Amino acid sequence: MKLEELQHIYFVGIGGIGMSALARYFNHLGATVSGYDRVETDLTQKLVEEGMSIHYEDDIQQLPTTIDLVVYTPAIPDDHQELNHLKAAGYTVMKRAAVLGLISKNRKTIAVAGTHGKTTTSAILTHILKEGGIDCTAFLGGIAENFGSNFVAGESDWVVMEADEFDRSFLHLEPTIAIITSMDADHLDIYKNKEEFEQTFLEFAGQVKKSIYCQANLPIDSQYNLRVEWNTYGMDRGVLQAVNIRPIGLNFGFGYLNTLQRNPRPVELQFTLPGSHNVMNAVAAIGVAKKLGCSDKTIKNALLSFKGIKRRFELLEAKERGVVYIDDYAHHPTELIAAIGAVRMLCGNRKVTGVFQPHLYSRTQDFSEEFAIALDQLDEAIILDIYPARELPIEGVTSRLILDKMKLKHKELTSKKDLIKVLRTKQLDVLITLGAGDIGVLVDEVHQLVKELNYVEPVEEETDTAKDDSEQEF
Repeated sequence: MKLEELQHIYFVGIGGIGMSALARYFNHLGATVSGYDRVETDLTQKLVEEGMSIHYEDDIQQLPTTIDLVVYTPAIPDDHQELNHLKAAGYTVMKRAAVLGLISKNRKTIAVAGTHGKTTTSAILTHILKEGGIDCTAFLGGIAENFGSNFVAGESDWVVMEADEFDRSFLHLEPTIAIITSMDADHLDIYKNKEEFEQTFLEFAGQVKKSIYCQANLPIDSQYNLRVEWNTYGMDRGVLQAVNIRPIGLNFGFGYLNTLQRNPRPVELQFTLPGSHNVMNAVAAIGVAKKLGCSDKTIKNALLSFKGIKRRFELLEAKERGVVYIDDYAHHPTELIAAIGAVRMLCGNRKVTGVFQPHLYSRTQDFSEEFAIALDQLDEAIILDIYPARELPIEGVTSRLILDKMKLKHKELTSKKDLIKVLRTKQLDVLITLGAGDIGVLVDEVHQLVKELNYVEPVEEETDTAKDDSEQEF
């Protein structure tokens, strides 16, 4: 199947962050793109502005009359009328991951895998490559501020894409180069256990053609796949290292060291995203960028001009003498620890209040104790109801499962609709909202509250004219 020759593409679940990137790709190719999603969002509104047609009812009467390819996400429920009708009618129906797999087989693909850090690492790498004159295409799992989109069009043979472990999607890919950022067990509703989860990552590594960049602390090594070049990276360990990591104002400074060089010396860099985990993401991106020929000067400038990704440690309000507000997508215990740790490094001993929305009943059940340990690193915690996403409720699994295991003194449960009212009762200093569900729709309202708290009535200064008038009166 030649994707570039398809004229009419229909997406079931078009508003998802990965699906919308693929929809934008086909729209860029000139195809007619339409689709269904459950709810209207800012993202679906933007897709409509870009020329796509979207409806929000599961109604086969609203399907277009001509469809060359149907793309769907595994998050769509089994009883979805449109998807079942399209399958039964004999249309060509493919998962999003399979379509990305076709793209990866026909391009020079850099695939970024890992439980955490995929979106940030992919966006950093895309930005560096673009700045270095490598006009790559990119499919991102978030809205990169430098591009204002989760899809970036390019004319070169190189494409950057996230390799999603959910539903074993990344096994569809055949990348030229791969980055593996992390392998913390997740999606245990899909995988039986941690061992099966890690084995699937090994299968993914076995499909890489030329080079793998793997964080040094992962249980995977070059003995698994001897036919490719292996590069480990880490803090003060691995082939590629970040040394002397420290905050410099709102940036983070570090030395980038390639230990394979003769008489290696660290290249001093600054990065706009705080936190050691983000420095690690940058190191992986730098390694690939240098392999593709980007200069130290290009990399240094690109790290300083990187604007971040929406909902990835997004610093929305930064007041030295007011409330600081940060929003982050963290939805796994390891991600919470990283985000809260980055806040501590950035804001020192200031009081940190966190609002967390658990994502999925199964993940809450599997990691309730780990979530409790992570959230205990806050000074004050507010936990919202679980965002179910694709799941039905599990008996006995609520947000209280996490709250009751926490040792933190200042903790409480609240609903999404009552959050602003609850926040108004707090003495806020540093506030961070956390979660991958629909907590994102509250960000603007929370930000507005923080702006109100930080508002200072301007003091009218006496003008020169007023002084002149007053002098004339005397």
